[in-house]
Amino acid sequence: LPIVVKAFEMEIIPANRIVAQIGETLILTCNTTGCASPSFSWRTQMDNPLGGTVNNHGTYSTLTMNPVSIVNSHDYLCTVFCGKQEKKEKSIKVELYSFPSDPVIEISPSSSDGKQVTINCKIPDVYPSAYLEVLLKKGGSILHEENFYEDDSTNAETKTVKYSFNSTAEDMGKEITCVAKLPIANMDFEPKERVTSQKLNANFGPQNTIITVSPDNLLMEGNPLSLTCVTESNPPSKIVWRKHLADESIEHLIENNVLSIPHANFNDSGLYICEVINLVTNKTEKATVDIIIKDGPKNTMISVIPATAVKEGETVTMKCSSSGNPTPVIYWKKKKATGEYEKIFKEATLTIQSVKIQDLGLYECEAHNQFGKEEKAVKLLVQVPPRNITVLVYPSENVKEGENVTITCSTYSNPPSQMVLKKVHQEKEIILPSVNGTFILYNVTKNDAGKYLLDVFNEVGNNIKVIEIAVVGRLEKPDQMIPLIVAFSSVAALAVPVVAILIYVSRKAKINGSYSLVKALRLKV
Repeated sequence: LPIVVKAFEMEIIPANRIVAQIGETLILTCNTTGCASPSFSWRTQMDNPLGGTVNNHGTYSTLTMNPVSIVNSHDYLCTVFCGKQEKKEKSIKVELYSFPSDPVIEISPSSSDGKQVTINCKIPDVYPSAYLEVLLKKGGSILHEENFYEDDSTNAETKTVKYSFNSTAEDMGKEITCVAKLPIANMDFEPKERVTSQKLNANFGPQNTIITVSPDNLLMEGNPLSLTCVTESNPPSKIVWRKHLADESIEHLIENNVLSIPHANFNDSGLYICEVINLVTNKTEKATVDIIIKDGPKNTMISVIPATAVKEGETVTMKCSSSGNPTPVIYWKKKKATGEYEKIFKEATLTIQSVKIQDLGLYECEAHNQFGKEEKAVKLLVQVPPRNITVLVYPSENVKEGENVTITCSTYSNPPSQMVLKKVHQEKEIILPSVNGTFILYNVTKNDAGKYLLDVFNEVGNNIKVIEIAVVGRLEKPDQMIPLIVAFSSVAALAVPVVAILIYVSRKAKINGSYSLVKALRLKV
């Protein structure tokens, strides 16, 4: 078969014109066919420096520009020799641009409402800047337009558009937008428009401060509670949480926008204050929220004035207090003889004027709301001096010598009364104690005749009854004193009959003129 010999040809890749961005990497390739050992030559149209690196690789050669710079804006010519006779060359135009990043917005100086605000929009490393168009917007309205048609910069440069205006309160928080366009006809690159936005950075606030509550203002005890203070302020404001206390004082809590209470209890109820302070604008704003922690009655207490034990006729006040949310309703109840309780009053304070003996007993305070109830009880004691005293003398107040006289006394009092029988003597006073309200005079003589005072007393008061004993004649029967005394004398055990003791007491009283039950018992032992 005949051998086919390819003709000598060349091409530049990429073909035609090239659009390259300054700062990137560009590689031009000069490729040949039909020549075993070609030689290459690169140059610019005006024989300027290549601004790149040439590398030959047999049948092709590369010109690498890394990075591409303004010196690479030329027509590049690649010449290829195949032997001494054959020569081919082609050129390609490299067109440059630079539009590498979005605009940068600077808003200065920061100012309060009504002060001038200056906006600087910087477009970095633009080329060719003669095509640059810049638009400034505030919200949806146009603030300023500017182009650089007359600019003759020969390299990539940062261009700045500056604009000033007086801000108002309505401007706060609005977006300032800078739109930069580089619409070069017949140059295929993207993007040809870059946009940057920034909120108006003037100092303002605090304003529109609110408190959000999670889960809500009404919370059951034990659940978590979170209060968040939200405000609009630039620069960010300092946030302080405080709480109104029951005594009208204010408690400082934390300096944070979120106040968290992991397990809320009844004491966490109250008015919370979020105070927001902008240290630059020197302005302060407050927001408040009333937190209610729902809970059943607890800490129920009863106080009694003047005391739980009062004298008959006095006034006593019993006050019941209980915490809970909603505020507990308080009932007073009194225990009846059946053991059941009867509601007697529906208020926290129960006052009993001119207390009577019938008022003593167990009183119970019941505090309840929709979440539960709690009860506390107090025993009221009514102190009554001795009254309704009844004195019985047996056989009578006129007795014969040698008889026994029994004096019995009964009374009503609270606390229980004590009783003492006193014989009024010319020289000395004889005192006899009672045994359960009974006094016995054994084997009376004329010396026992006379006036006796029966003193009945307790802590509240006393009452005295006068008894006149008359001894007349003589009892016609054997004297019982001697065997009784003998019986007493012969008892050695500790358990001595009460009657014998009283006989002994009586005789001691006649001998010594007074009597001590304690001393008598000691003598007995």
